[in-house]
Amino acid sequence: MLASHADRERAVDVLRAGFAEGRLEKDEFDRRVSRVYAARTVGELALVVADLPQGPAPHPGPVAAVPQVFLATPRPAQNGRAVGSMVCGLLCLLTAGLTGIPAVVLGHTARAEIRRTGEDGDGLALTGLVLGWLSVGGWALFWLLLIAVDVLD
Repeated sequence: MLASHADRERAVDVLRAGFAEGRLEKDEFDRRVSRVYAARTVGELALVVADLPQGPAPHPGPVAAVPQVFLATPRPAQNGRAVGSMVCGLLCLLTAGLTGIPAVVLGHTARAEIRRTGEDGDGLALTGLVLGWLSVGGWALFWLLLIAVDVLD
């Protein structure tokens, strides 16, 4: 593959780092730089810098450890049943309450799992529970009124 200008500059950067670290003498550095600029392929560039590390060598020194206080704490995973409970609860409005019972069942199981595993999503489960119980209560009231009207007639 033909070498680009950027490939040549990277190779010269490797040579500069090697010269700065004392891995190359001045005349060796100059000779290799001229070979880099005369190279036509990436393979020729690789041969010029093959015996050098690909960049400055790391300097051993004190590693600044970040105190645990400043590290980000990983967030617990969101409970899938809690999300399902909220979705079913919201769908109660669109399905005339048909998804109320699944919202209640999913909400109760999600809250139990959340207490056991420490996952996130208690608010979602609670939202699904409230909307589901409102739907179930609405249907119960509807059927009681329908029965009462039928009995009175």
